[in-house]
Amino acid sequence: MSGDTSRSSAEVVLGFLEEAEPWRLLSPQFPSKVGGKPAWLSQRGLPSVPELECEICRLPMAFLLQVYAPISGQDRSFHRTLFLFCCKTHECYTCNDSRCVKVFRSQIPRRNEFYPFNPPSEEEPPSESDSDQSVLSVSGVKLCWVCGCPGSKACSRCHSVSYCGKHHQTLHWKHTHKKECCSQEVSAVTKSPFLFPESELLTEPEEDKEEETDTKEAEEGEEEQGGVDCPSLADTLAETDLEDMAMHETEDSKVFQRFKKKIAPEPHQVVRYSRGGSPLWVSSQHIPSDQDIPPCTCGAKRIFEFQVMPQLLNSLSVDSTGASIDWGTLVVYACSDSCNHDDKYRPEFIWKQDFGSEQHTQIKPT
Repeated sequence: MSGDTSRSSAEVVLGFLEEAEPWRLLSPQFPSKVGGKPAWLSQRGLPSVPELECEICRLPMAFLLQVYAPISGQDRSFHRTLFLFCCKTHECYTCNDSRCVKVFRSQIPRRNEFYPFNPPSEEEPPSESDSDQSVLSVSGVKLCWVCGCPGSKACSRCHSVSYCGKHHQTLHWKHTHKKECCSQEVSAVTKSPFLFPESELLTEPEEDKEEETDTKEAEEGEEEQGGVDCPSLADTLAETDLEDMAMHETEDSKVFQRFKKKIAPEPHQVVRYSRGGSPLWVSSQHIPSDQDIPPCTCGAKRIFEFQVMPQLLNSLSVDSTGASIDWGTLVVYACSDSCNHDDKYRPEFIWKQDFGSEQHTQIKPT
């Protein structure tokens, strides 16, 4: 995330949401952020429209967040950002199906054609014209007014607004463009209702307050509690089936209790970053094996980089009874060599793990 990410695999950096001035979330500031439109890093080789579609419903995905994660000592990754997109269709969030989420990596050296060699100012915002331009196009590539992704289609009447496809053109027409079209009053900065609420993603190292002895005691307590009701089931279940069930429930409980205890000191964390470290799972079910995580096309192994926590859902304004997007955690794996790919945005691997309804109610704030 912001700053040097060449940390030990054991260190975890937590991400928290905070309001920020809009200029701080633009590309020249190299932001980590949630929601709004993507602040593209490299202004060439952006993901194509088909790449940014949900693999299940084929509708355009919404930008969820981006993490600025440069790699110290590697010039090609002096500036490096990972971009995460997700589908907004509730029906696509079937259990443990990761096809409704995607992640892309972009990186450029310190000396590049897009940004100054020296770090950006922390005090002086860019001019208003620069801000307007950043949401309309990058290096001649027109961007969709609705989602901020590449948009090759234009309004056939005014030709002043671009879209990634017919779906977002229709959304904009119903939202404001029907009144604005050909009136020379089209706003470049008006927020589309398709976008998630925008916030800056600030980070701080995690303080490890969990003691091993406490963890063991808690897990032993869970095991003892888990066996209380077993005798009443023994009459109707075979002994082997009962043992398998108890082992499964005990293991799942252990994993979830560890998850809850680990996040308890900082319950508002929405991202956990630890390049080369290990994710914090919400369940003992659907944890990927090494074979489940494909290597990069360059041949290098993909390693854990960061995960998105379920707490983020509370800030996305997506909750509605029985019709919300949902996840337990989204886990991102990226090329261990952080290879170049012809200056194009590189697809990386993401794994969606869900948890059961009982666990979900426990993690939601009351």
